[in-house]
Amino acid sequence: MRPDTKDLISLHGSARIGAKITLVRRIIILGSTGSIGTQALDVIRANRDRFDVVGLGVGSNRDELARQAAEFGVSATAVGHDEAEQLVRDTDADVVLNGITGSVGLGATLAALETGKTLALANKESLIVGGSLVTALAAPGQIVPVDSEHSAIAQCLVSGTHAEVSRLVLTASGGPFRGRTRESLTNVTPREALAHPTWDMGLVVTTNSSTLVNKGLEVIEAHLLFDIPFERIAVTVHPQSIVHSMVEFIDGSTIAQASPPDMRLPISLGLDWPHRVANVGVPLDWTTAQQWTFEPLDEVAFPAVRLAKEVGVAGLTFPAVFNAANEEAVIAFHAGTIGYLDIIETIQRVVGEHDPQTSVLTREGVLEAERWARARAQEVIGR
Repeated sequence: MRPDTKDLISLHGSARIGAKITLVRRIIILGSTGSIGTQALDVIRANRDRFDVVGLGVGSNRDELARQAAEFGVSATAVGHDEAEQLVRDTDADVVLNGITGSVGLGATLAALETGKTLALANKESLIVGGSLVTALAAPGQIVPVDSEHSAIAQCLVSGTHAEVSRLVLTASGGPFRGRTRESLTNVTPREALAHPTWDMGLVVTTNSSTLVNKGLEVIEAHLLFDIPFERIAVTVHPQSIVHSMVEFIDGSTIAQASPPDMRLPISLGLDWPHRVANVGVPLDWTTAQQWTFEPLDEVAFPAVRLAKEVGVAGLTFPAVFNAANEEAVIAFHAGTIGYLDIIETIQRVVGEHDPQTSVLTREGVLEAERWARARAQEVIGR
């Protein structure tokens, strides 16, 4: 690491990628029965000499939690978000992998930072709704992003200093509706929205990927993690999902991180940053012909990224309102209450009605803003 590299919240520490490992890291996994959690356990299962699971938390799946705890010899477990937060506060660990879905993961995120543990962050919503509440608690290097896009950026940033960064470029697969016009999306069904060409991420996140709300949330996340203004964060559509994101530097050079779409790679870096874990993913085959394409984002058909940037600039509790309104709209869409295009329209209306005079960025302020947004979204949906 060059000595003038700025200590970003995401990761710039004294060790370099690939440095020799000497200690076994004690890991707490929250959301252990979900996609991120089960893949993290795959990584740990294959690397018992490097990782020791000391805590497991789930939303409700007690049977699978018991099976996991027995396999990994874990006695400290939690069911539900309140117990997960307490588990983090009470359990001696080096790393907390927060794989909880939704803003309910905020408590565990704050607990990890307050107790000095490294936070491997897959629960992007807790950072987005918490904003400076989260970043103010974090020491340099304490938050390690697990989203593939932000992990890619963190890896690329090793190539230069904060002052040398021109732009962050997040890639998006484009989801199942890439190339479609806004008008053609009117009658999209829930089943179609869940048919993502690359990732299987659960109902809410997969739907968010189809609307590009997920990419909008990731833009806010990138701003908070890497301290880059929104006008210098771009999105490009890359349907092959091989280049996970890029950093453009002031000399015109662009550094990209490329690998087959497999979350085990960013998860492994999250568990043991800045060290790499061997054989967690299959490398690209450079002996075969392949084609990677990049396309501009259609902001008419998919306005969610533009709206998310506006919300991110507004700050305070506006991102919490954006996220909560979206979650309510997605649930309503899958229940058949509203149409596909109504998801973004609901978010826009609720965000537009949020009063900045009542936007207080405290933990209770975030929770109150979310309660208001959910109630207002339900009213809009009901009409």
